[in-house]
Amino acid sequence: MREHIVPTDTDLPQIRRLAARDDSQAVLGLYERAADFVLLETGSAPSGTTVDEFFTDCPPGGDLAASCKLGMFMPDGELVAIADLAFGYPETDDAYLGLLLFAPQKRGLGLGRIFLEHIEAIAKTRNAKRLLIAVLDENTRGRTFWEREGFHLIRSFSGFEIGRKTHTVHRMWRPL
Repeated sequence: MREHIVPTDTDLPQIRRLAARDDSQAVLGLYERAADFVLLETGSAPSGTTVDEFFTDCPPGGDLAASCKLGMFMPDGELVAIADLAFGYPETDDAYLGLLLFAPQKRGLGLGRIFLEHIEAIAKTRNAKRLLIAVLDENTRGRTFWEREGFHLIRSFSGFEIGRKTHTVHRMWRPL
């Protein structure tokens, strides 16, 4: 059983925006360490294309310039998590978290809640009324996290294609 991190001021993770020109290598390194999720999601190993898509994707009708590509860094500078937060999807006053990905050795340590609180604070400053996520049916551990954090199912979609895989996806939400 893993211990939960009880951070002191000196070992609090830092969360900041990511930029493709500066952070692509660190993001690729994280994707490579988290290849289990990439394989689950796409059926392929992570690559430079995976990184490019992280920095260029946004939901239908979304504004890439308004989205937030975020990274969580440990005090030693290691990138341990990334998030992709967009606005205006599916409704104009929604925030949509398209990805929250942790390095395997950092999962289950309480860092997800810290990152989620930061994400919600950003969404609130943008006047979003609710935060939405989509979780793959196969990602049972992820769905357990979202439910524990108070997210509720809106609806499920079958036949959702990502890479070489077809999924059932559960859209979930929580008010802000």
